[in-house]
Amino acid sequence: MGDLSPEKKPAGCSLFSAVFGRRVLWTRRSTSTGSIATMNAASLAKTPSTPKRRKSGSDESAFLGNSSSVAEEQRKSITKAPMHPKIPPSKNQNYGGKPPEDATKISSDQGHGNQNVYVKNGRRVPKEAVGISGELESYISDHQKSKGSSTLVRASSSNVMLHGNLGNLRQGGGGGNTTSRDVLDYLPKTAREEVATPNGKYPTSVMGNVVKKQNEEKPNVGSQPAAGSLCRALSTRMDPEQLKIMGNEDYKNGNFAEALALYDAAISIDPNKASYRSNRSAALTALGKLLEAVFECREAIRIEPHYHRAHLRLANLHLRLGEAEKAIYHYKRSGPEADHADISNAQALQAHLNKCTEARRHRDWNTLIKETAATISAGSDSALQIYALQAEALIKLHRHQEADEALQKGPNFDVDACTKFFGPIGNANLLMVRAQVDMAIGRFDDALATAQRATRLDPNNREASSVLKKAKAVAAARSNGNQLFKAAKFYEACNAYSEGLEHDPYNSVLLCNRAACRSKLGQCEKAVEDCNAALAVRPGYAKARLRRADCYAKLEKWEVSIKDYEMLQNEDPEDEEVSRALMEAKEQLKKQRELDYEIK
Repeated sequence: MGDLSPEKKPAGCSLFSAVFGRRVLWTRRSTSTGSIATMNAASLAKTPSTPKRRKSGSDESAFLGNSSSVAEEQRKSITKAPMHPKIPPSKNQNYGGKPPEDATKISSDQGHGNQNVYVKNGRRVPKEAVGISGELESYISDHQKSKGSSTLVRASSSNVMLHGNLGNLRQGGGGGNTTSRDVLDYLPKTAREEVATPNGKYPTSVMGNVVKKQNEEKPNVGSQPAAGSLCRALSTRMDPEQLKIMGNEDYKNGNFAEALALYDAAISIDPNKASYRSNRSAALTALGKLLEAVFECREAIRIEPHYHRAHLRLANLHLRLGEAEKAIYHYKRSGPEADHADISNAQALQAHLNKCTEARRHRDWNTLIKETAATISAGSDSALQIYALQAEALIKLHRHQEADEALQKGPNFDVDACTKFFGPIGNANLLMVRAQVDMAIGRFDDALATAQRATRLDPNNREASSVLKKAKAVAAARSNGNQLFKAAKFYEACNAYSEGLEHDPYNSVLLCNRAACRSKLGQCEKAVEDCNAALAVRPGYAKARLRRADCYAKLEKWEVSIKDYEMLQNEDPEDEEVSRALMEAKEQLKKQRELDYEIK
């Protein structure tokens, strides 16, 4: 029979004791599967309302001897069980004690002594086992042989809490108590672990108290909702310390999202445990969520002020975020967790930060670029304010492409998280720099939205208000110019772009667009000048380089035109338009050289 554990089998308890209550007293069973007596379906329907309990039972030897008097006494005891709703018979049930139709009787000289033995599905089954319990034994055994697993279990009174109108019996097809839990929900922890399937799920559909799961999809462990569902399930069944241990194992294996989910589950059970908060901070750090990790470390220290590990983690976070003073403070409170090298690194970082502040005060942009690079190399690889300072200096020096690259190298923190961490005024300054970079690169809609958010966070920031005003003027000029260009009104479009350039003279997109208008108007020399200005601030601006190459071709300056086309082809070898233009420019250059040779 399918046991809950291969090592320790529970005390035997038949199907009837789980389904019909505890009214029937059974005698001890041997290890034989034929030791359970059968009952008569007709007598079941005539049971009295006040059952009587047997006061004595036969011993094991008499029971195995197939004594007719014992069997009769057991049948009488069964017929006195309380009345219960009828269960529709199935092919696996036999209430009358008669052998099933598909069971074949064999003689006693085939190895079973005086017992009547039947063969069902190729298995030898004693006569006493052809009832409900015997059919159940056969069903479990056949299932385990075919599936190679033991997910079907037989509950006993020692590990089952009866639930519902029919004990723990739930009928398929939506009948019975559909809101009740499965039998396995009431098993002890050890039993639950032993009967769990490899994917960590439990069976659900039924016959008696044998459970079998059907048609349940495997959850997507990669998604956040699935992880949250898993954690809620675990948090109701497992000890928080066990969840922490499991999270630590996932963390060591690099499964940081899974570890974070397990730490969340542990915190939901015991939110005042400092180690859970500290470990959650480590998982958040590994996932790049440094600002959230800082808050978790602070919470851990609030719970346990002298928690050295949390102080060390918080110090490391402050170091990476460019907050040297706070890093030094927490390193000194880390006890033996920190060493002198950590404090020295934080002090060196503080020196670079002081130089950055001084350079910005004096508007020494080249020195600021140098010191911000040194600060990042000193360990502040996630200091968003340092990257913003570097980008601001590059914008002031009209190195727009480098400014955009500087911000892209920095961390991509959520805006709301930045507001919570840096404060409204601090985050407004960061957003102001980002709006300037977006506008310089030509992301006008993003620049406008970012500048508006910055002014909402800090309405008194004059510089942010100035950036917002400029963003609105430049975005409007670009939009107006584009509409005029599409209408083939090139002169008016050129004037519209010029109005935008009055607010932002080095805007590469407006310069390139005005060059297109001038090229259409036959002003190729001026178009080349605009393209040169655009490429000076953005050397990788492919559209401006292509436009300049075309203008050079119209001016029959084939050598410089070929140079631009070749650079474009190296960047995108599959661009057929560039390839054709390059080939044509080379042919024209060859003809020009031949003509010059003939003249000489």
